[in-house]
Amino acid sequence: MGNNDFIVVVPARYGSTRLPGKPLLDIAGKPMLQRVYEQAIASAASRVVIATDDQRIVDAAASFGAEVFMTNPCHPSGTDRLQEVATLLGCSDETVLVNVQGDEPLIPPRVINQVAENLLANPAAGVATLAEKIRQEQDFAGANIVKVVSDSGGMALYFSRAAIPFPRGAGEAKLNYMADTFPAMRHIGIYAYRVDQLNRFVQWPAAPLEQLECLEQLRFLWNRQAIHVAEAVADVPGGVDTEADLERVRAQLAGR
Repeated sequence: MGNNDFIVVVPARYGSTRLPGKPLLDIAGKPMLQRVYEQAIASAASRVVIATDDQRIVDAAASFGAEVFMTNPCHPSGTDRLQEVATLLGCSDETVLVNVQGDEPLIPPRVINQVAENLLANPAAGVATLAEKIRQEQDFAGANIVKVVSDSGGMALYFSRAAIPFPRGAGEAKLNYMADTFPAMRHIGIYAYRVDQLNRFVQWPAAPLEQLECLEQLRFLWNRQAIHVAEAVADVPGGVDTEADLERVRAQLAGR
């Protein structure tokens, strides 16, 4: 691999509480996983692989020509699954892997490139991720939207389900009190990792803050590892978690 190469890994689990068999659900004539894969191979990645724990996904991936790995079904997180793929691929410590979620069928390829390039350009960070401005009051206040605050160098200070930073003068979490120079930011769940960081991650115990917020990226911050954050260069439509999400994405692709 060259100095600017990166590999995309798409973790895809068959089991989903709200949408069983989610990666294989049809979206405009193709399984959702194939839609994600096609977005990933349109990026500058040197290689795109799918990581799963289910033979049905292995068979589906093979049917559209994807490289796929069967991984341990007992991984506690997608990050652990990514680390196993890095081991199976024989990656060096400096290899950059980008984790593209298997339920993001509309993810723009240039956003995949951006997060990889940001990590490659910031040797002080072991992880890079992206964010976008929050524009809706309910998103700022809502616990399902993860917020991130960064320092002057673009490194994450904290991720939270709470409304951060809190505009004290408002008396409550109000977006219209946020200065234009410091907008509230929604975390977008795409990550680039150096493999040595993945190898460390799986050896650390779950961090107290990680368990409290149910946000595994807090394990890196707890262990004093820098996470680079930048505003995404393109809008990233939400992933597919519910039946309503599925219908939204189907409608968007049907309208193209």
